[in-house]
Amino acid sequence: MRAGLAALAALLLATPGLADASRLRTQYSGVVNLNDATADQLDLLPGVGAKAAQRIIEHRTRRRFQRVEELVRVKGFGKKRFLKLKPHLSLDGPTTLRVEQVLPPPEGKEVVATSR
Repeated sequence: MRAGLAALAALLLATPGLADASRLRTQYSGVVNLNDATADQLDLLPGVGAKAAQRIIEHRTRRRFQRVEELVRVKGFGKKRFLKLKPHLSLDGPTTLRVEQVLPPPEGKEVVATSR
């Protein structure tokens, strides 16, 4: 039995793509407009599910957001959760949030952004 499991593990690691698929990480880019986004768009935010998205919509129907920091007034959104979401929040413009599965950078290699 152990030999069979070891062989299966070796096969998975040797097969290109299968081992990499288990190492994928989620990358978020873009923003969500808190005042205009649909429940599905709000649901794309990291750590926000359908119920939390609905609570955001209910809050903004009573009072539109004037600042993104007002999200902490919605039940379930404390300071810690807000700080995680802040880079992806906006009050104007279109919702552009995209969620992608990407491979992490190779071990021992740092990715450094440079501007010239």
